[in-house]
Amino acid sequence: MRVVGRTRAIALLGLSGAIVEVEADISAQLPKIVLIGLPDTALQQATHRVRAAAANAGIPLSPMAITVNLSPASLPKHGSGFDLAIALACLAAAGDLDGASIGRVVHIGELALDGRLRPVPGILPAVIAARRAGCDTVMVPSANVAEAALVPGIRVLGMPGLRDAAIWHGGNFEPIPLEAIELAHAAPQPAVLAQQPDIADIVGQDAAVLALQVAAAGGHHAFLLGPPGAGKTMLAERLPGLLPDLDEQASLEVSSIRSLSGLGVGGALSVRPPIESPHHTATAAAMVGGGSAVIRPGAAVRAGHGVLFLDEAPEFQTTVLDALRQPLESGVISIHRANAVAHFPARFQLLLAANPCPCGQFGVEGGDCTCPPNTRRRYLARLSGPLLDRIDIQLRVQRVTSTHLALAEQRAGEPGGTVLNTATARRAVEQARASAAARLDGTPWALNNEVPGEWLRARARRPGAQALAALDRALERGGVTMRGYDRVLRVAWSIADIEGAAVPGAEHIAQALYLRRGI
Repeated sequence: MRVVGRTRAIALLGLSGAIVEVEADISAQLPKIVLIGLPDTALQQATHRVRAAAANAGIPLSPMAITVNLSPASLPKHGSGFDLAIALACLAAAGDLDGASIGRVVHIGELALDGRLRPVPGILPAVIAARRAGCDTVMVPSANVAEAALVPGIRVLGMPGLRDAAIWHGGNFEPIPLEAIELAHAAPQPAVLAQQPDIADIVGQDAAVLALQVAAAGGHHAFLLGPPGAGKTMLAERLPGLLPDLDEQASLEVSSIRSLSGLGVGGALSVRPPIESPHHTATAAAMVGGGSAVIRPGAAVRAGHGVLFLDEAPEFQTTVLDALRQPLESGVISIHRANAVAHFPARFQLLLAANPCPCGQFGVEGGDCTCPPNTRRRYLARLSGPLLDRIDIQLRVQRVTSTHLALAEQRAGEPGGTVLNTATARRAVEQARASAAARLDGTPWALNNEVPGEWLRARARRPGAQALAALDRALERGGVTMRGYDRVLRVAWSIADIEGAAVPGAEHIAQALYLRRGI
C-alpha cells in the first residue's frame, strides 16, 4: 500500500480563511508533478518552484510522478503560500519525513528556488483562521514569525528554509546554516498620537473644529466645502487623532487588513485608527477592492475603524463615489467573482472636501470667480444627492482672516485662556462615547451613527424632553428628508453626549441642523 503524505494549509478569501488538506501521492510513471484542486496560475506554478527548491536544499523530491491534491477541490485557492505544504507532503509521501508530524501542523510559506522560505502577505488572517479551525501549531517563514505570534492560543514555528522544516519533521538530514529572507520594507503603521498633527494648529475655524469633535464622538460622516487655503486638508488630517484607541477586536481587524494588503504589521497590533486618502484618479476597484485572481482590499476597506478622506471629492469619478453608498449603510463590502464572493468589513468615517467651483473662488470675499453658473452646478452635482444624504455633517468653511488670528491670540492670552488641543478634545470624545455606550448597553449598536432613527426619536420625545419643533418644521418644509431627519437627530445626540446632557435639547437640535445644512 502506497503512502499518501498529508498536511494542511490555509486558503484565504477576503479576511476569511479555510483549512485546505494537501495530499501527495507517488506513482511509477514519468517524472512530473500534477497539481489538482482548483489552483490559480500562481499556485499552478508551485510545481516548478517546489522541485527546484527541494533539489537546491539538498533534499530532492522523488523522480517519479507525484500527484498533489488540494482538498476541498471546490474551494478556490490563490497565491504562493501553499509551497511549503506541497513540498513537505511530497517528502512525506516518499517516506523522508514523519507523516504524523506534518499532519499535525499547518504550513504557510512560499519557496525561493534556493530552498529558503519567502514571507507571504496575509499571515495574520491565515493564522487566525487556523486557530478558529482548532489547529494548535502553524509553521511560517522566519520573517513572518512576529506577525503570526500576535495571535494568541497557537504555537508558531519559524523556519528559514525547506531543509530546516524537513529536519523539524523528523527528516534525517544534516543541518546547514541558512540566512533567512528578511521582510521587505513595509509601509509605516498609523502614527501614534504624539506624532499626529495637533488640532491646536487650527485657528479661526471654531465651527469646523466642533464639527470634527461631533463627528469623532458619534462616528458621523462629514463634508467640508470651502475655497483653497481654508484649511480643509488640515482639518481632515487631525480627525484620526480625535478618535479613541482601537479595542482588541478592531485592532486585530485593522492589522489583518494591513497584512492582507501587503503593508506589513510587525511585532505589534495597530492601536490607532487608520486614515486613507486616495488620489482622485482612483478607480472603483482601487476604492472598494478587487482583482482578477487574488481579491485585495481597497482604500475603503483599509480605512476601516478610521477615516477615508476624499480631497477634491467632485474630481472623483461618479461611479467611484456612488460605489461607497452601500458600504456607508451596511459597513460591509462584498466583491463578487464567478466562483467566489469575498466579504470585507468597511465601517469607516467618510470625510469629503471640495471647492465651491472648479476655480475655487466662488463665494470668496474679494475673490474673482471665472466659472459660469452652469459649470458651478455641474461641478458639485458630481456628488449625487443619495450620497450627500448619507453625510451627517455638511459644513462650509471660509478662509481665515487677520481678524480671526487676532481673536485667537487674544483668547489664548487672556487669564485662564486655553487653546483646545487634540489631547483635550480626544478626552471629551472618549467621555461622549462612554455616555453613548451606557445608553446603548444591551443593543447591537455602539455609536450614535449606527442607531436607527426610530429608537432615537422615541427617546428624544419622552415626557419632559425638549420638543423637536425646529426639526419637524424643517421636515415639513422639505428642508430635510426623513433620512436627513434621523441623521440630524443622531448628530444632536452626539452634541448632547459631548456636553453631558441626558437628552438633546432645542439648542442641540439647532446646532445639529446648522452642521447638517451649513452648506
